[in-house]
Amino acid sequence: MSVLDVEQSRNARQRRTFNRWVNNPVMEDYALRYAPRSFRRWSEFTVANSALGGIAYMADFAIGGSIALSFGFANSLWAILVVAAIIFATGIPIAYYSARYNIDMDLLTRGAGFGYYGSTLTSLVYASFTFIYFATEGSVMAQALNLFFHIPLAVAYLICSLIVIPLVMYGMTALSKLQVLTQPVWLIMMLGPLAAIAIKDPSAFTAWSHFAGASASGAAFSPVEFGLACGVTLSLIAQIGEQVDYLRFMPDLTPSNRSKWWMAVLIAGPGWVILGALKQLAGSFMAFYIDPLVGKVQADEPIHMYTYAFHTVIPSMFAALAVATFFVLLSQIKINVTNAYSGSLSWSNFFSRIFHFHPGRVVWLFLNVAIALALMEWGIFGFLNTVLGFYSNVAVAWIGALVADIVVNKMILGISPKSIEFKRGHLYNFNPVGFGSMIIASAVSIAAFFGAFGSTLQAFSALLSLVLAFVLAPIIALATKGKYYIARDSRQDHDVATAPDTATLHPQGQAEVTCSCCGYSYEPADILHCPFHAAPICSLCCSLEQACHDQCKKTPQTVTETKALRA
Repeated sequence: MSVLDVEQSRNARQRRTFNRWVNNPVMEDYALRYAPRSFRRWSEFTVANSALGGIAYMADFAIGGSIALSFGFANSLWAILVVAAIIFATGIPIAYYSARYNIDMDLLTRGAGFGYYGSTLTSLVYASFTFIYFATEGSVMAQALNLFFHIPLAVAYLICSLIVIPLVMYGMTALSKLQVLTQPVWLIMMLGPLAAIAIKDPSAFTAWSHFAGASASGAAFSPVEFGLACGVTLSLIAQIGEQVDYLRFMPDLTPSNRSKWWMAVLIAGPGWVILGALKQLAGSFMAFYIDPLVGKVQADEPIHMYTYAFHTVIPSMFAALAVATFFVLLSQIKINVTNAYSGSLSWSNFFSRIFHFHPGRVVWLFLNVAIALALMEWGIFGFLNTVLGFYSNVAVAWIGALVADIVVNKMILGISPKSIEFKRGHLYNFNPVGFGSMIIASAVSIAAFFGAFGSTLQAFSALLSLVLAFVLAPIIALATKGKYYIARDSRQDHDVATAPDTATLHPQGQAEVTCSCCGYSYEPADILHCPFHAAPICSLCCSLEQACHDQCKKTPQTVTETKALRA
């Protein structure tokens, strides 16, 4: 027996063990895996409502108020509407593929043009999105605590960070209940004060349409300021990642539930931006409305917006502040549990690939909250426009490349495989299609953001990033002839999954295969054949294996196999 055979035999006998956080599916929430049928027991409505519960955040009000104060009504209005249309269009294919294949944003990105290690960059981008917005939303909550309870901001930041941890530890199981129970109250409290202002002071809306803010062009439209406002609002394009972190738990699409399934996916996927755009417009209006009362420094703070909005129907200013504080706290808890949850997923994916180490999603939850707390203490809210304007250049490049691969390379050109492959053993480490187009688009747009190509492209750097990434992805796919999507044939996986000596039935009727490394059973979609262990292995054990050195991908794939996989 060769040395390699001995090593394979020894590794096959050694069983990988995980701590109790990883072994608990309620806490782990299939952070690094396909979400199996046996776990997806929620209805279409419950999943959609849970996903939309995270849209309760107040950052939309702050962003709408900030760009209105900076660029005036006309520029902020058109920026909000144009960006909402872009986000809706790009969100449709992402939401569909995630819900259809029951995978999160990271696994989707791997198989849609980025490769196994190439998607580590997008995991960082996505993790950054979650902790930047956690910090932004936490700052809004802390402002409310400071104003009503007079708690020092530094202490309020800590409270706002720690309060979400116990709620997020139990993943979708706890979050679905939280969002369903609080949604009706939140909707009434959000819309009520705006309706009261519309009834009591309808002329305010007319005056709002002439608001100039600090715009150099006054109340008139300015292409450059419109572009700058778009850059801020486009940072929200990565929100679709948080939506699909819920949508991956959708039930299977069947002829009997097709209408409900599609409605849930569209409303809770790209549909989030409809409510988001309305909140940004409301924030723009309320910043204008309270500007004469509190000044521009505080006019974009949601706690002040809603205190004066509630005051239109509540005579006592103290009572109005109390109600506004409750509303802000409720809103921020609803969104920050989602930010923390999605951040724990993205960090899990990142560290499992880089270090082949997975102590559990809950560990990375603490890391994400700690980074967000540091940003809050640093004062991120005061630099909101600058931070989001810069971040959007990278986030937009990622989404642009991803959407181009799904829509153009998969659906139109047929270069990319129709299905999504997320398992390490079948993916090249880097796919230049998505990874390359994102890197190039980000680099060019960041240079534009810092003024390398003049003031006009500086203002439109985020839109430039989106266009470049979307165009480059199919160009690179055609140039490479799609050879970097699939690294090896997956037909052995099918043979293993259907073999009578390996396949078993879950109590609910699904076929399952036992992983030779950890000893747990998973559905065939999460299993692949491992030449190193000469046995079936689950996708997580495959990710964590260090000794194999990608042995399974050493043999070149034939043209015939490639064509069969694409079919």
